[in-house]
Amino acid sequence: MSSLLRLWPALLVLLLAPAARAQPQPLVVKLTLHDTIQPVSAQYLHRGLAEAAALHASLVLLSLDTPGGLLDSTRTMVDDIERSPIPVAVFISPTGARAGSAGFFLLESADIAAMAPGTNAGASHPIIEGRTLDPILKQKLENDASAFLRSFTTRRNRNVEAAESAVRDSKSFSDTEALNLHLIDLVAPDDAALLTALNGQTIHRFDGTPITLNLTAATIQTIPPSPRERFLTTLTNPDLAILLLFAGVLLIYLEFNVPGTVIPGALGTFMVLLALFGLNLLPVRHTSAALVLAGLALMLLEFKIASHGILAFTGVAALVAGLATLVDAPIQELRVHTSTAVSAGFALGAITLWLAWIALRARRNKVLLGPDAMIGRLAIALTNLQPAGQVEVRGEIWQAILRDPAAFVALGESVLIREAHGLQLLVEASKNTPNTPAG
Repeated sequence: MSSLLRLWPALLVLLLAPAARAQPQPLVVKLTLHDTIQPVSAQYLHRGLAEAAALHASLVLLSLDTPGGLLDSTRTMVDDIERSPIPVAVFISPTGARAGSAGFFLLESADIAAMAPGTNAGASHPIIEGRTLDPILKQKLENDASAFLRSFTTRRNRNVEAAESAVRDSKSFSDTEALNLHLIDLVAPDDAALLTALNGQTIHRFDGTPITLNLTAATIQTIPPSPRERFLTTLTNPDLAILLLFAGVLLIYLEFNVPGTVIPGALGTFMVLLALFGLNLLPVRHTSAALVLAGLALMLLEFKIASHGILAFTGVAALVAGLATLVDAPIQELRVHTSTAVSAGFALGAITLWLAWIALRARRNKVLLGPDAMIGRLAIALTNLQPAGQVEVRGEIWQAILRDPAAFVALGESVLIREAHGLQLLVEASKNTPNTPAG
């Protein structure tokens, strides 16, 4: 019996060893959002959180570096973070990164808010580009954004007053300032140091449920944006969308003027659809779109109404103004740059005027076919014209008769075609042709 008691610890170790080996290694799913915040960013975060839940990850690590973006997309992303079954850590990284404007809302909404040294966050005052806000409207926007921020910073037990100052006073905080003001939970130089610092800590989810993080020897699995998401993110660049739109319109115009070529029309239609799809992801001002169309119409009217260039100049000005204010975004990265609006507006205006001038000139020119198309051309005498004979024009041999019966044109000399009567041309001697027979 005593021998069995001495062997009991060894038997217990042997029994527990398979169970210890069967315990799964902690998994951390890493998402990387180093871009503007817009509908595609929201789709990427939603997909990443869903995949993390399917993998039963211990933590979702969102590496964030953004100048900000659209408030509607931010609300969607905050809602996904709050509802996520997996704890979410938002980490402003690497060094030099920022969480500007809308990015600050994402940082404060996370279960764990962290920053790398040399990063900053804040400056989240709501902006409506191109408008001077009425004091009442400005107050409404500030109150709405502040209430949205309070709705989760309070539950996350963070400094509500300091967080609100980022909205009302556009304050921005360094990593040290954010830590001292209790806007974030910790500062870490990299992902590994962050996971080490979080290992064993107990956090409270948005609903108050406590969870102790087990991140010992955790494996980091990165979920990058899909090719579709990268492509759509590229399309949300308003400068690219404008260039695609204008290039597509010009190709379609070329197809109408040279029917049957197919390729310009198909490619132009594809480019226009891509541009419209990209602009559809952005907040487009309908009045600015109408201004662009009005500018094009005014430039075309210049050839119908003699305004001495006033309509054309007004059209180009309307086109540039419409492009510059087309996208109503809170940050410059999601708006049409002034240089793009000016260059594209003047270039499209010049091309439109040039094409319209060519079309107008073509409509005014008479279309001549058959013998009438030869009037005014030079012909070469194949025989002596005294006054009748044969001439060659455009590689064809025609019967010709001199308008002046007393004139004479020798073989090889040129004559000018004045009229065409059936198969006979009425010609006259050119200035260098002698009027009398030689010899």
